[in-house]
Amino acid sequence: MTTKAIAQHPKKILGYTPGRAAKRLLRDRVAMICLVGLLFLLFVGILAQFWTPKDPTAQDLLRRLESPSADYWLGTDAVGRDILSRLMVATGVDLAAATLAVGIGLAVGACFGLLAGYLGGALDFVTSRVFDVLMSLPPLLFAVAIVGALGPSLINAMIAVGVLLAPRFYRLVRVSTHEVINEDFVEAARSGGAGPGRIMARHIAPNILSPMLVQISFGVSVAIVAESGLSFLGLGVQPPTASWGSMVKEGFDNLAINSWTIVPSSVVIILSILMLSLFGDSLRDAVGSQGGSKA
Repeated sequence: MTTKAIAQHPKKILGYTPGRAAKRLLRDRVAMICLVGLLFLLFVGILAQFWTPKDPTAQDLLRRLESPSADYWLGTDAVGRDILSRLMVATGVDLAAATLAVGIGLAVGACFGLLAGYLGGALDFVTSRVFDVLMSLPPLLFAVAIVGALGPSLINAMIAVGVLLAPRFYRLVRVSTHEVINEDFVEAARSGGAGPGRIMARHIAPNILSPMLVQISFGVSVAIVAESGLSFLGLGVQPPTASWGSMVKEGFDNLAINSWTIVPSSVVIILSILMLSLFGDSLRDAVGSQGGSKA
């Protein structure tokens, strides 16, 4: 294969075939069940922006803390609001929050990881030490400190979570870049006169995408747990907006009166994290099965 052909078809040289990984993933029954469940959550979150069975903020103090019934399928909370409607809204809030946190972590960690892995030298040393320090900080205490400094809100909480996720993406991208940088297609691109920016964007980034997708799936589950914990502490979403964590807190406060109110949001959190973890494992297996196929 010529130098030009190698530069144009790096995935052939690496043996990286997204189609083969996708076929393997489609044959994984657990992965498909989890994917359907996650897509259903996404659908509910989007639907809640336009329609809910009842007004999620409407209060009916005469029907507070009711168990499931024909009128309220998942019961009511401490001020008589429909739990089902609030859970639907909370689903959209949590998915948006997780997307924001992972987006921040990915943007910061992946960009610096790609630069450090490709350029090396002083930049690699300095950025690695900075992200090592971030990795060593107690996650919850750091998030609480950031939210305390910026003020309690969902956006500020997700900024803190995004900063905590950045070292994970940095390490993965940096190591993956080191593995790819000496491949023939990168050398061919250099010989063809391609600059560092073009090489990183067109030749390195596409070949580290698969492990990144796996890390993103786990990052979303970490963000959901973090948002739930911060909202439970009152540092995340603020009333009357609902999130899974704030609904767990509301149910916990009224546990002695009606223990049911804590169940719906807790179950959704557990199932979403379980589905993300299982899907991430399946995705990792599908991608990892192609290892060793380099030519």
